[in-house]
Amino acid sequence: MKIVVAIKPVPDPTIPVHLRLDGREIDLDGIPTVVNPFDEVALEAALRLRESGWGAGTDILAVSIAPALEGEAILRTALAMGADRALLVTTDVSQTLEPLLVARALHAVCQQQQPDLVIMGKQAPDSDDGQTGPMLAGLLGWNQATAVAAVTVPSSPDEALSVTCSVDGGLLTMALPCPAVMTVDLHLNQPRYASLPNILRTRRMPIEQLDINSLAIDLSPHTSLAGYRRPKLRSTAPGQRLNSATELAEMLVARRILP
Repeated sequence: MKIVVAIKPVPDPTIPVHLRLDGREIDLDGIPTVVNPFDEVALEAALRLRESGWGAGTDILAVSIAPALEGEAILRTALAMGADRALLVTTDVSQTLEPLLVARALHAVCQQQQPDLVIMGKQAPDSDDGQTGPMLAGLLGWNQATAVAAVTVPSSPDEALSVTCSVDGGLLTMALPCPAVMTVDLHLNQPRYASLPNILRTRRMPIEQLDINSLAIDLSPHTSLAGYRRPKLRSTAPGQRLNSATELAEMLVARRILP
């Protein structure tokens, strides 16, 4: 059993960002790059599948498509968490990594590696596109499950995983036969911390590298960024003090908020 986990470097989502003066770029100077939190959950899901014994001899390959320095740093984190191997598809810093380009690059990697399952976060906090996983499944012609919030491991590796997905109407549980692409939500699990011994052990582990230009894929962008603008400030209306729940209900009915 071979599992590919896609790992994306993103600006630390806990640090506020600001626009540059020209309004066309976000000022990321001084903001550290971290592993996409959704992809941390994806890696933890792969590790738990391996530990469950589903698919004997499970090999976990962490893959990142990113500039060299950023990609290598987060892949070392993935190795320290428990990934078996790491592959970095290097890109130019100025390259626009839109979802379709990333999906095509992952498609080329999957054709080389022949995994049984691809797991990634359902989105990333820097762009919130949520498109790469479904695009990859379409390119591969594989089964897919998106926004996975729970995974039930079958008793036999020949049986399909049972996954519960977040949908508009609530939750949907279905079978996911492999090969498949699975995108995960933050509710799926709590990722483990990389221990200091593992961090030290993986500092010298090899990371295979491929130049994205060597994958023979179409790198031309299909979207363009017009710019950013700040949301309009909302006017803060003063609150109104009410004396009872009855008064609140009468007001809501009068304003046709309640029938």
